[in-house]
Formats: sequence, C-alpha cells, structure tokens
Amino acid sequence: MKFSAFVRNALLFVGLSALELSSTLAADWPRQVTDSRGVHTLDHKPLRIVSTSVTLTGPLLAIDAPVVASGATTPNNRVADDQGFLRQWGQVAKQRNLTRLYIGEPNAEAVAAQMPDLILISATGGDSAIALYDQLSAIAPVLIINYDDKSWQALLTQLGAITGQEKQAAERIAGFDQQLAAVKAKMTLPPQPVSALVYTAAAHSANLWTPESAQGKLLGQLGFSLAPLPAGLQTSQSLGKRHDIIQLGGESLAAGLTGNALFLFAGDQKDVEAIYANPLLSHLPAVKEKQVYALGTETFRLDYYSATQVLARLEKLFG
Repeated sequence: MKFSAFVRNALLFVGLSALELSSTLAADWPRQVTDSRGVHTLDHKPLRIVSTSVTLTGPLLAIDAPVVASGATTPNNRVADDQGFLRQWGQVAKQRNLTRLYIGEPNAEAVAAQMPDLILISATGGDSAIALYDQLSAIAPVLIINYDDKSWQALLTQLGAITGQEKQAAERIAGFDQQLAAVKAKMTLPPQPVSALVYTAAAHSANLWTPESAQGKLLGQLGFSLAPLPAGLQTSQSLGKRHDIIQLGGESLAAGLTGNALFLFAGDQKDVEAIYANPLLSHLPAVKEKQVYALGTETFRLDYYSATQVLARLEKLFG
C-alpha cells in the first residue's frame, strides 16, 4: 500500500509546505507494517491520522500522534462525554481540536472529508469499521489494529512504531511503570484470586476480563491473580471473537464470578450497590465479605489515561 500522489497533493492543499512534506521523508521511512491483511508500506511519517476506533484514539493522543479525527460512541453515557469521546481523554481531545467523524455507524465519506494519510481501524469490538475496509483503502493506507489481545503498553508501542512516535510512547510507558512500582510497593492486596468485570445490572450480565485483556494484564502487574472459570461453564465470546472478554449472563453470571474480590471497571458506587442488592449474587464470597470495588466509569477501555486513574484508585483502596 503506497503513499499516492493524490495524498501528497491533498496534504499540500491543507496547508503543509513542500519543505514540511519532504522533512517527513526521513531516513526512518518508508516503513513496512504487517497486519491481518498483509504487509503495507508507509512511505512517510503520518501527518493526518484518522482513527475510526474510539478505543485507539486515546493511545494516539497519549503519544502526541497527529490524529485529526475519530469515530465516537453515544454521547453522555456512562463512559463517554458530550462528544461521544471516552471520558479519560475527552478534555485532551477538546484541547487538540479533534474532530468527531460520526457516532457509532462508520461513514467512509466522513473519513474522506478529513483527507487522511493514514486510517486506523480496530480488528474487533463495537468500534470496528472493518466492514468498510475496501472503501477506506481507496482513501488512504489502512491498518487493522488488534487491541483485545495485548496490554495498553504493547498497543502504545505498536502505535508509536506506526506513527513515528516511538520516543513519546517509551516515555509514557516508563513514567507509568515508575508510578506502578511505587503504588505496588505500598499496596496490601485483598485475598486472591479476584474477578475483574464490567457489570450491567439491568441485563443481569457482565463482561469478564480475561488474562489476555489490558485490564487483566494491569492487575497482573500489580500482583493480583484472576480467578479461573469453573470447568464446563457455558459462556459466550462474540463481538468478533474477542480475546479480552468472556460474556456472562443468566445462571452463568453468578457461577463465573468466583473471585474473592470483584473489581468493577466502567463502574461507580451505584454498580457496587447494585451487586450487593442482587439476591442472585448474595452467596458470592466477594459479596458476603463486602469486597466489591468500583474502579471508575473512565476505565471501560484501558489506555495511558485510564490506566493512570486505575492506579490512583487502587492506591486509595489498598495503599
């Protein structure tokens, strides 16, 4: 996938000088990037990135990548601000004048209007625009990114290599690792193992984070161990064969929450009280011992911003 003359002209049109354009064709470029569709050649450092995935946008902002527009989710819900951007980085998006492409349903015309020189889409999840891959590929180079099988640090490193922001990614990770080590040294962990989940009281269901998830990996770094599922438990793994969650509902909800403590991502104290009030969960060890903890509504997706907030919350709880 080559950087076309059309895109060169488009970048000049939006105000990039020929000198600025040539400066992006540095010794480190072109670069080859491999995704599920094969090997792609990026001739230059991206200058106008469009993220069709609201999950990928936070990491791009964290490494100061030139992301100019992003897909969004439903505004003013428990995880998103009035723009439909995730709460943990919504203020940063406003400061950088990030454009909202659309809410929910992907739109190729909205992407094209931003004149991107790189388009990023997620491989799985509700924010994936993979159905529009062919249409988007006619606009600019498209890369498919998996965020469901790695830590947020690994994702940040991957995006840093793609965008030429390796130094910024490494600095963010190093700073976080220092903070994590300091918090871990002060923490007294509750009885192990634990269950980490997103709880939906109205549906009597939960998405249980797996050890492969960014949430599971962060807890593991802090010394927590995730409770295994009982053998033979009926669960559902949909949403594009995701690796990071196991869906629990009906009878499997109580059977799957075997941890001595429950950590509620994308949850607040109302969700804690909802679990305590659910008679079908009253027999759980974590409920009996009042070991249910909300980690904040900003933690639905883990990135640099929300992971930092999780650290602060865990330090307050167990420091």
